[in-house]
Amino acid sequence: MSKRIQAKHKLDRRMGQNIWGRPKSPVNRREYGPGQHGQRRKGKMSDFGTQLRAKQKLKGYYGNITEKQFRRYYAEAIRLRGDSGENLVGLLERRLDAVVYRAKFVATPFAARQFVNHGHVKVNGVRVNIPSYQVKAGDLIEVKESSRQLEIVIVATQLPERDVPDYIEADHAKMTARVTRIPSLSEVPYPVQMEPNLVIEFYSR
Repeated sequence: MSKRIQAKHKLDRRMGQNIWGRPKSPVNRREYGPGQHGQRRKGKMSDFGTQLRAKQKLKGYYGNITEKQFRRYYAEAIRLRGDSGENLVGLLERRLDAVVYRAKFVATPFAARQFVNHGHVKVNGVRVNIPSYQVKAGDLIEVKESSRQLEIVIVATQLPERDVPDYIEADHAKMTARVTRIPSLSEVPYPVQMEPNLVIEFYSR
């Protein structure tokens, strides 16, 4: 299990964007970078810098996946047929913690990772506590019956700030969800623009 050891919103400040679309993001108040000279740091970024930034943003969005694991997603994305950038997004969206987050069972990707780790989720009737578990289209994901009345679950399902995307069927009465298909980049409801093709270019150097 990997653990994020820095403050969640540091990535927002560094990127100058509200990565997760959360109302408490510091970027909503300060749209400039961190540090003493944050307001003056505006130079033209190199191609490498642009690619690195795209990688950090996409990797950070999914709860700051480790570099080793993210490289594995890249290797699998280029192995599959079709557009590698689209493949990369499809693999990330099939992570169990990503599906739990998209289904609005919890409020954030970080909470989703912890929720899965603590054994609150079943896949096709079997308890799975691996956040990176790859969900297949048609798999039934459900919150364990004894966990359905947890406050974080009840609060998350009522959050107005985001909706369940079209490629996931979620039933909050039964606390179940099903991935109906692997989404394309345009279908994934990122609050900011993600550029997976730049991530592919970064690793292909």
